[in-house]
Amino acid sequence: MSIFIDSANLKHVKLAMELGWVKGITTNPLLLAQSQQDTSTLLKALRELSDGSIFYQLTADTFDAALAEAHQAMQILEKQLVVKLPPTELGFQLCSELSSRMACCPTAIYSVSQALVAREAGAQYLAVYVNRATRLMGDGLKLIEEISGVLRESQTKLLAASLKSPEEASQAFSAGADHLTLPYTTLMEMTQHPLSEAAVKQFREEGKGLNQS
Repeated sequence: MSIFIDSANLKHVKLAMELGWVKGITTNPLLLAQSQQDTSTLLKALRELSDGSIFYQLTADTFDAALAEAHQAMQILEKQLVVKLPPTELGFQLCSELSSRMACCPTAIYSVSQALVAREAGAQYLAVYVNRATRLMGDGLKLIEEISGVLRESQTKLLAASLKSPEEASQAFSAGADHLTLPYTTLMEMTQHPLSEAAVKQFREEGKGLNQS
């Protein structure tokens, strides 16, 4: 199991990587668009911040152009690259073509049938938008549970995305997600609980350690 940061904000990514337990970076075209840097420069900067997986989503809309874009991303990110692909006829065709050469992740999966196609196309990951699925379909966690069942004993790992709270992240993992990706604020909230804060306050005020006489 790995926890990733879902961000292209270099400040947030740097802080997340310094935590030590965040293992890589997921991005998408919308996150990349929020940066004032060109995409190539930004991907190079992200690679400087992390030695883990970096997910980059193809935006080309033809087969040949998408292959060229994938290889351009590979030149920048090398073995760290995970290619994200839209769950379309073209996206799954690209997954079948690329998955033997680079890690692939069909993203925005909303059905078990799409997950089955991704598995058969050789995907190393697939991404499910949990919170968005709950808002639009009723139960994103149920979708995680159903998809995790059809991925059992396959090479395809389930990445839970669109997670808006520590509780939702924990529930997604319990429902069968292999990996989680979270925005920076939710990552930081994962470490916090009011009762833990109260206990730490008591330790600090009433306790004693090596640095106290």
